[in-house]
Amino acid sequence: MTDRHHPLVHGGTYAAVGDGGDISGVRTGGAGRASLPDGFFVRDARHLSRWQLTVDGAVPETLSPVAGGDTARCVLVPRGGRQEPPACTVFREQAVGDSSFVERLRVTSNRPVPTTVRLAVTADADFTDQFELRADHRTYDKPGAVRRRHVLRHGLEFTYQRGEWRSCTTVTTEPAPDSVEETGTGARRLVWTLGLEPHGTAELTLRVIARPHGEKRTLRVPRSPAAVSEDLLAREGRFMEGVAFPTGWPELAAACARGLADLASLQIPATGPDGEDLRVPAGGAPWFLALLGRDALLTALFALPYRPQLAAAVLPALAAAQATEAQPGALAQPGKIVHEVRYGELAHFGQVPYGRYYGSVDATPLFLVLLGAYVEQTGDTALARRLEAHARAAVGWMLDHGGLTSRGYLVHRADRGGLADRNWKDSPGAICWADGTRPSGPVAAAGAQGYAYDALRRTSQLARSVWADGTYAALLEQAAGDLRDRFQRDFWMAERSFPALALDGAGRRVDALASDAGHLLWSGLLDKEYGEVVGRRLVEGDFFSGWGVRTLAAGQPAYHPLSYHRGAVWPHDNALIALGLARYGLHDEARTVAHALVDAANASGHRLPEVLAGYGRAVHPEPVPHPHACVREARSAAAPLALLTAVGGA
Repeated sequence: MTDRHHPLVHGGTYAAVGDGGDISGVRTGGAGRASLPDGFFVRDARHLSRWQLTVDGAVPETLSPVAGGDTARCVLVPRGGRQEPPACTVFREQAVGDSSFVERLRVTSNRPVPTTVRLAVTADADFTDQFELRADHRTYDKPGAVRRRHVLRHGLEFTYQRGEWRSCTTVTTEPAPDSVEETGTGARRLVWTLGLEPHGTAELTLRVIARPHGEKRTLRVPRSPAAVSEDLLAREGRFMEGVAFPTGWPELAAACARGLADLASLQIPATGPDGEDLRVPAGGAPWFLALLGRDALLTALFALPYRPQLAAAVLPALAAAQATEAQPGALAQPGKIVHEVRYGELAHFGQVPYGRYYGSVDATPLFLVLLGAYVEQTGDTALARRLEAHARAAVGWMLDHGGLTSRGYLVHRADRGGLADRNWKDSPGAICWADGTRPSGPVAAAGAQGYAYDALRRTSQLARSVWADGTYAALLEQAAGDLRDRFQRDFWMAERSFPALALDGAGRRVDALASDAGHLLWSGLLDKEYGEVVGRRLVEGDFFSGWGVRTLAAGQPAYHPLSYHRGAVWPHDNALIALGLARYGLHDEARTVAHALVDAANASGHRLPEVLAGYGRAVHPEPVPHPHACVREARSAAAPLALLTAVGGA
């Protein structure tokens, strides 16, 4: 059996273990960020790089491998043959808590006489930054870095220091190991010699706590994997409380419930403008257990009618991280909303730009969209008053640094060392002509203009109704109207009856047919006549795979069904499209998209992945996984809620 990796997620803590519960530090999967290493991760650092069990000196055989779920359970036996049944059976159970990993081993004798079993766990912590584990062939200097191991009375402690940077992983066991052995590799082996009565049982509990650099909280390790499960179930229950699931469409109801449960497990700590503690959705596991501006905003927008608390946390968290001055290396400009916040070693020392990275052209308008939508949905004007200065600064960024005044559109350039594109399709080459050629110069991506239009409109309403500033409101209304007129003149490709994906630096239409057009429906940027044409076009066979709308229509030279942004199907992209179709009265088309996504979720335990391959349903009767997908992703988890908003329970 190929040893797969099984994810365990709890807030900002992530672990991946093999079929037998081991961590080997070996990567699986293909190239790119999908090449997933196993390990135990907190704040972008691997706090366990080895965690391997042996029984009587040998790796046991996996009788029942780890299955899906928030607790990893497996059954192991010593290797043997039919003539000599295994002397014992090991029942292994693991879970992750907040900055913690806990394991319970139950060893049961299968013999009618007393038996001795030698159990050992080999552990190590390499403290590798996640950015080092991506298959981008980069290496990073770490001058003066020192790793140490210390034997404790009840376990081990691993420490890492580089200048002022300090991290620690502590392993404690119950009962204490009989001995701790060196392995010659830097790892340490915890050893127990267990004397079992006839058909008797012995239990061991191992607890691991990670203390990343800067951690000031008092951390507690759960007493057992079962305690973690109880806590998570309670958290999921609170997250689903009061949500009316559709009774006439049980598959959508199940997808909504699964999505809310995933959102409960993806909540990470953040800080508001006054230092208050908040919980916000992380981007996704394993690579993005961090605050991502665009992702958090879209997640909160999808969940807004059902869980407005998400928006009430995301907005002040992003306001607190809003740029107040120019920092070219981080692409920060006054008023800009952060794209990504990281706490890892490489970010701390400036070896990657993502400590606070502002490489997004669309997080800033989406911040304003969410603020306006939150007030409209809840009637809570207090947050809009509290964040008035932040909202005005965000508008100022759009008009000034963003390019709305000088160029007529929000524009971006590729960032050397950062993101190639700064809209939601941020991979290299995602913005392209139909033949695959990349545009040059400052690029105006279509979707971002829709967000800007909606942001101006919604902020105008806030200015008039909450801030009592009619002059400012009229100014923003005029800017929104001008942007709408300008966009339809400059972006509309009359010969194809479709908007361009972008404008290049010379103002030429980048002619690839892309799903971003659906975002224009969601934001209401297109006139009704244009919107209806676009909406119907998005569900034709070259766009619609049967599992959703492809990011790029098939048949174009640039299309590839496994390309991240040139042909794959993204659930959150489709959720926006469904909302946009409903906005323009295209309810049959919205239901077509919604049913496709719900069917895709139903095929994988009611969970929508981050992204699916673009292969058509007629070619393969099951949705084909995309090799680079996050195992859990906040926008996809919230997407079923957006579908419920778009089409109801029908």
